[in-house]
Amino acid sequence: MTKKLSEKILNIKPSGIRKFFDIVNEIEGVISLGVGEPDFDTPWHIRDEGIYALEKGRTFYTSNSGLKELRYEISNYIKRTQGINYNPEQEIIVTIGGSEAIDIGFRILINDGDEIIIPQPSYVSYEPCAELAGAKPVIINLKAENEFRLKPEELINAITPRTKLLVLPFPNNPTGAVMEKEDLEKIAKIIIDNDIYVMSDEIYSELSYKDKHISIASLPGMKERTILINGFSKTYAMTGWRLGYACGPEEIISQMIKIHQYAIMCAPTTSQYAAVKALRDGAEDVEMMKQAYNQRRKFLLNAFKEMNIECFEPYGAFYVFPSIKEFGMSSEEFAQRLLEEEKVAAIPGNAFGDSGEGYLRISYAYSLDNLKTAMERLKNFVAKLRREKEKINQFKKSI
Repeated sequence: MTKKLSEKILNIKPSGIRKFFDIVNEIEGVISLGVGEPDFDTPWHIRDEGIYALEKGRTFYTSNSGLKELRYEISNYIKRTQGINYNPEQEIIVTIGGSEAIDIGFRILINDGDEIIIPQPSYVSYEPCAELAGAKPVIINLKAENEFRLKPEELINAITPRTKLLVLPFPNNPTGAVMEKEDLEKIAKIIIDNDIYVMSDEIYSELSYKDKHISIASLPGMKERTILINGFSKTYAMTGWRLGYACGPEEIISQMIKIHQYAIMCAPTTSQYAAVKALRDGAEDVEMMKQAYNQRRKFLLNAFKEMNIECFEPYGAFYVFPSIKEFGMSSEEFAQRLLEEEKVAAIPGNAFGDSGEGYLRISYAYSLDNLKTAMERLKNFVAKLRREKEKINQFKKSI
């Protein structure tokens, strides 16, 4: 039977995150720190707008590119936060989450054999979506000593005559790394000099804890060669509403709409009306959630320090990426034992690429109470592993 199926699909590995959580769901009493989903409810005034849209019978299709009112609010938001002017009629498309925007963005740019540069560790969908589009993924393994930022020399070394696109996944999932303006300026020069495109995934842009997020599209010469991806899931706690968007040059967005209209038609109408309300009146909610995440971030960093676990300080998103290399086991083995012995679920770092091996992704999109309990369990687990390691060392010395 498999001979009749697509070889391209058969060769793509299932998500390491989903694979792990199939196991998690079978164990009772687990504290899960694995899924990147806010523990906040969607703010009431946003939910109320969705309810009102249903009550008013707004259950029709919208334009393929999205509700006009929403595209104008997205344009205003990008102008307000990044100083970039996007024409809401021609340069914005509303999608089913940021994930659809990534998929169709790849597909409209790629001819078979083109190369997409993907820094890793990063979001699990980039590499398979690149392969589905017919591209050759070219992986840059980011380094902890560089705070998991993309360095100019790494990008230069990865570029070939077949390079079409760079994925810029910052603030980063899973590391929490950010790129500051001076970092982006160096990357932008290389992009322009080599005449390639950028897909800037900015889904965590509002969750920047040190400095205001800067989009590479705001730099001179970059708007016309950047697809800016964003959405509502993380910022407004709207994961289940499934709404994202892409901004970019008209010649790119018009082709993305072509795929979107055949595969999707339009994003959910109720969600789009709620998103208008989020962009107009959601700033206070975003700030409240951001402050809560920042408190949790600081708590985890202090907890790792007390446990003598190495972890660089992340300044974006809602993840920490502590090193577990001292324990001499794979990320999967560490996560599996932590789950089975202490009932704490975290994601093995290698789920996000080979360079994530030796790390663990822990999400702090969970209550402080859950984080405190989980850290106590992790502390017990780490102490146990160190005792085991000490016994092994003593045994080796004795022989």
